[in-house]
Amino acid sequence: MDVGADEFEQSLPLLQELVLGADFVGLDIEFTGLRSNQSRPQQISLFDLPSEWYLKTRQSVQQFTICQIGLSVFSSIEGESNKYVAHSCNFFLFPTTFGVLDSEFSFQASSVHFLNQYGFDYNKFLKNGIPYMNEEQEKKIKHNILTGNWKVRSSLDKDQIKVVIDEVTRWLDLAEEGDWMTLPGIAGFQAFEIQLVLRQALPNIWTVLRDQGIIVKKVSKQHRWYLENTSCDRESCWKEKILLSARGFSVFFQMLVKAQKPLVGHNMMTDLLHLHEKFFRPLPESYDQFKLNIHNLFPVLIDTKNVTKDIWKELNFPRVSNLSEVYEVLNSDLNPTKNSGPVIIHASKCEKYAETKYPHEAAYDAFLCGSVLLKVAHLLLWRVHGAGSLPELSFPLYLDVLAPYVNQVNLIRAGVPKINFSGPDYPSVRPPILLLSVRRWPGVSEQQVYREFQNLCKFDVRRLSRSQFLLLTNKFKDARSVLREYRGHPTLQISLYRYWRHSPDINCLLQVCGVVATWALLALVLGRPDP
Repeated sequence: MDVGADEFEQSLPLLQELVLGADFVGLDIEFTGLRSNQSRPQQISLFDLPSEWYLKTRQSVQQFTICQIGLSVFSSIEGESNKYVAHSCNFFLFPTTFGVLDSEFSFQASSVHFLNQYGFDYNKFLKNGIPYMNEEQEKKIKHNILTGNWKVRSSLDKDQIKVVIDEVTRWLDLAEEGDWMTLPGIAGFQAFEIQLVLRQALPNIWTVLRDQGIIVKKVSKQHRWYLENTSCDRESCWKEKILLSARGFSVFFQMLVKAQKPLVGHNMMTDLLHLHEKFFRPLPESYDQFKLNIHNLFPVLIDTKNVTKDIWKELNFPRVSNLSEVYEVLNSDLNPTKNSGPVIIHASKCEKYAETKYPHEAAYDAFLCGSVLLKVAHLLLWRVHGAGSLPELSFPLYLDVLAPYVNQVNLIRAGVPKINFSGPDYPSVRPPILLLSVRRWPGVSEQQVYREFQNLCKFDVRRLSRSQFLLLTNKFKDARSVLREYRGHPTLQISLYRYWRHSPDINCLLQVCGVVATWALLALVLGRPDP
């Protein structure tokens, strides 16, 4: 089900009901870009500590925006054992443009091309995107609206409003008291905005918002005064309605936060960064503060990428590269619990996903996330209890067996493989750092070193000194391979990096200590009195 700005407010009560009755919610987000083309020192690397990775990625999140959010709300069916219904919704979003709010964001050509390949509708994003704002933006616009200190932002809106005022003014010249006219095709918070402008500009009218548009009625000044002071549709109520409309998807985000349901994604770290930045608060500079904020918003996070990595190795499943392939393997005969696992059906308005695959459509991928979670949880339970002695199946039981993976979110290209949102991060389990010493290759750069090894294996490269470089890979076999292949190489010598032996800082410290010790010994000898 696709939801744009025109349908969103009417959908809110149903969405709230679905989330409150859910067992968990699957999430996927599509963006206008993923990572900005930063200079080399700002590119993410296997050398990065989680805090360094966060600060680098934070810049990209601030530069790009969300174009589509997919949610798939999974609920167990009462009275039916281990059966779930999934309500999947696509939300097209576009930043709020109202009053002082006028966001700037970038498009990345590769991301646009990628989404175009999968049929993404940019018209829905640009023309009918649901507005949203974070808490800081909401405070600004709320202050401006409630104090009357707001203005139409874009020249297009100004032109449209001028046309509307001219049309109503011409009609007023000919209308009798009690006559009315309709302004069709105006919806969302723009409808409230236009009504405020009309009421401020024309003292002898009253306006009402109806399904067919804005109804403008000619009234006397006395009747106008009466309506302003007695009508439930008076200006002070409107300002709250304008704020509600301008908040848009942020209203539903707060519902999601208050529901405290488990949130499930696949490689969801970037999703969490955008959720924080776009709907909660601007990303803090402190990595630890970011972790704390996310944990308070969503106490139970499950990243299916992190869960599937372990069980894939144990069951010797074929290698997969994306969420769709994970889903296909779990639905195949390779899965020993294929016929005994949870039954998942689509809700009535989401049945297109039962017939056709829609990869990289956010709601479809959110559905895949939730389905993968249930199927993998069943596999884990089967591994613990065996096929013949499974207890009565329920989502709380699945959540228990998933406990080791809760709040462990996969991290792409960093010094640790995952982030722990409910405590300290785990130490690195990456292969050891290698030290490359270069001879007879003057002026060699990091890029040249990278190209030297790229046909054998891929390393992240960091310069240590004029003729030394650090090499790091996320595969142990690549580290072993390069040590073996370059043993005895006349120009490139590779060994294990030892911090206490090879670090320039430690060497400098030892040299300073050596100089100090030498001078101290010399002073002691020279200062000793003759016998």
